[in-house]
Amino acid sequence: MRVWIDADACPRLARDQVVKFALKRNFDVVLVAGQAVARPSFACVKLIVVPSGPDAADDYLVEHAVPGELVICSDVPLADRLVKKGVLALDPRGKEFDERNMGERLAVRNLFTDLREQGQVGGGQAAYGDKDRQAFANSLDRLLTRLSRG
Repeated sequence: MRVWIDADACPRLARDQVVKFALKRNFDVVLVAGQAVARPSFACVKLIVVPSGPDAADDYLVEHAVPGELVICSDVPLADRLVKKGVLALDPRGKEFDERNMGERLAVRNLFTDLREQGQVGGGQAAYGDKDRQAFANSLDRLLTRLSRG
């Protein structure tokens, strides 16, 4: 089993949490990024730096992740592509992307993108905190258990 991480946008605390689970449960972690990021020096962790360009890391993840694997990402359009392929996707705040919620998640993402472009709202998500880290760990544990059972 492999867990892929869209490393350009994933908080370090979430990446570290995945590595802790990998060491306990014996699976591989693949960090995919458009630029070099810090890689823990464990044999189970691999870093792939893709050529820069729009959506290069996303395209790599969609091309290489397969059903039965998990991708950690906060990019809603990427998650939609993965879910359509049968790959599990989880955001670093512990929210699973699935067939039932993708339509709503895409609509909300598009609405906020439009509002930001019009200057009606600013900023993004709040800082990644302990509550987010705990929600992520709980969801990660649940999904890894589901994947290990087949």
